Amino acid sequence: MQFFLILFPIFCIFIVGFIAQKTLKFDIANLSKMSLYVLSPFLAFKTFYTHTLTVNYLFYTVYLFSLCFILVGIVYLCGLLMKWRAKESCAMVLSSCFMNNGNYGTPVILTFFGEIGFDLAVIIMVLQQFVMSTVGIYYAAKGSNYPDMVSQKAVLKKVIRMPIAYGALLGIIFQVCQIPLSTAVLNSIAMIGDASIVVIMIILGMQLATLTIKQIEYAKISIALTIRMIISPLISVALVYFLPIDHMSKQILIILSAMPSAANTTLMSVQFNTKPELVSSSTFISTLLSLITLPIVLWLVGTPVPF
Repeated sequence: MQFFLILFPIFCIFIVGFIAQKTLKFDIANLSKMSLYVLSPFLAFKTFYTHTLTVNYLFYTVYLFSLCFILVGIVYLCGLLMKWRAKESCAMVLSSCFMNNGNYGTPVILTFFGEIGFDLAVIIMVLQQFVMSTVGIYYAAKGSNYPDMVSQKAVLKKVIRMPIAYGALLGIIFQVCQIPLSTAVLNSIAMIGDASIVVIMIILGMQLATLTIKQIEYAKISIALTIRMIISPLISVALVYFLPIDHMSKQILIILSAMPSAANTTLMSVQFNTKPELVSSSTFISTLLSLITLPIVLWLVGTPVPF
């Protein structure tokens, strides 16, 4: 029961976004732009500024990029076999290669591993944000319908212009150079950054409100969910075996790899019009499915599930 109580607030936020869109008809594209370009960079800065850098950051970064690129390779292999168009393959990458280890993963890890596990979960959350703001933006832009996205150079320009990575880099510079910030400034940065988490989840609920049953591509979603919920943790088990980190950290990485699709990918798909109906459907359905799959993963890695 405790496991479901952890997730209950998450689904409540989805519902708020869903109802808001049905009744008020917001401009989802502009809201997603605000979250990506204004709010998220502050969250990245705050996390890297307030968490002490260690050599483990390098191990975690290599792990996340390795996991991501292996999953991207699997998606493209499926695309070749299924004869998907480039846009469909890019949308599938967004649907299956990035996990929600932020507003979903961190409370789960906090419950099962306490404050020590929570600190690691926050670090992984921000590093994952960096992966999404580079690799994720690349595939979102590559799968765009817009005329200025046709060339590889134009796609790379979009990646370079995304401010999330610069927010993280600035946070690292401020920490390494020991540049002090007043409590008032830090509080302001934290308030803006933390707002991005809720806004992202509300936007996902709004995007779900625009879907119809006919728009749901069940075959592609089934493949995306298989990659996200089953193949991803299996690959993670193989990758963490080679990491020089403690056993608990390996457990946490495996559990986070089994999280549902990241809500941020819905923002990217909306912003670049990369089949947002497919990406948002995958995110929501994988979140529902995780109520079944995550307790199994927790049990398999040796963590008791509180029911």
